[in-house]
Amino acid sequence: MSTPSPAPSPAPSARTGAAGRWGAVLRHHLFWPVLALVVLLAVNTAVRPDFLSVSILDGHLFGSPIDILRNCAPLMLVALGMSLVIATRGIDLSVGAVVAIAGAVALTFIAGSPDPESPTTVLLAVGLALALSLALGVWNGFLVSVLGIQPIIATLILMTAGRGVAMLVTQGQITTVNSAPFKTLGAGYWFGLPAATLVAFGVFGLVALLVRRTALGMLVEAVGINPAASRLAGVQARTIVWTVFALSGLFSGLAGLILSSNVMAADANNAGLFIELDAILAVVIGGTSLAGGKFSLSGTFVGVLIIATLSLTVTNVGISPLVTPLFKALVVAAVTLLQSPVVRRRLAERTRRGGRPPRTAPAPRPGKPSDTTTKAVAR
Repeated sequence: MSTPSPAPSPAPSARTGAAGRWGAVLRHHLFWPVLALVVLLAVNTAVRPDFLSVSILDGHLFGSPIDILRNCAPLMLVALGMSLVIATRGIDLSVGAVVAIAGAVALTFIAGSPDPESPTTVLLAVGLALALSLALGVWNGFLVSVLGIQPIIATLILMTAGRGVAMLVTQGQITTVNSAPFKTLGAGYWFGLPAATLVAFGVFGLVALLVRRTALGMLVEAVGINPAASRLAGVQARTIVWTVFALSGLFSGLAGLILSSNVMAADANNAGLFIELDAILAVVIGGTSLAGGKFSLSGTFVGVLIIATLSLTVTNVGISPLVTPLFKALVVAAVTLLQSPVVRRRLAERTRRGGRPPRTAPAPRPGKPSDTTTKAVAR
């Protein structure tokens, strides 16, 4: 008599499959940042029902979403450079000082020119400010990659001295100019959208394409994961570190031009103040580890939008400016804690336990010994 074949194991239930997919979503590094951004938008919409509305006036787009995109442009550029620096186990605390220096140099040059309205004058001022910003970034890279100074100390030097340099350039005064071509960069419109937004997003897209479609991103991550091993593998770690600090200085200078163009003034004391902290927060919220290695430009993009939306939320909700830093700190702390590896792992484990019932051994039928009892008696 032939032995009956064992019954096929049941297929996974739809509940188990859904739980697995939900656990994968929870483990994704962008889940909590995107959820935080959606919650902020929902809060603003509840306070102001027309918050998400966009109107067209004289061929230009206006509305709160457009304001967020325009206001986040300088931070987007600074956070972009900060992401690359952090990916190599570094940090750049001098970005705010570079922002102030770039604005001071550009506006001082335009104010001292015989024709501030000339496009040539504006182009020369922009080129001079960007060249100086790039040189400052190269200086930071030299201190870190060649002299071996810790990044936080190397950039702290320029952070401390940079605003003094900007004060020297402006002679301790707030420099103002009246130049329509220069004003276009920060407050103008191209193709119906803010020019600052198009510049920042264009640079961001170009760098994202460069680091993800070429070997540059892999080399940056290799240096951040293990600099010694990357050098043994033939990677020019010193050149990579030097490059990311130079790019950070260049992007910070461009952010300084946008900020100064928006107000048409160079304030050495307040221009770019604490922007380095917002940039670090945006990078961390986006899931990039301060320990270096893997980095996420898409996460940085979402983090910047969260910081910009949060600043507008404070105004819409009516929170006092005195407690604005505390409100921002609470939101950022909540997102960071929910995004921590421990919390994400425990949420994923709880999701798996909720969708998959515990496996227990079948009880023996009455009057018939179990297989374990039979084997014990046979022995």
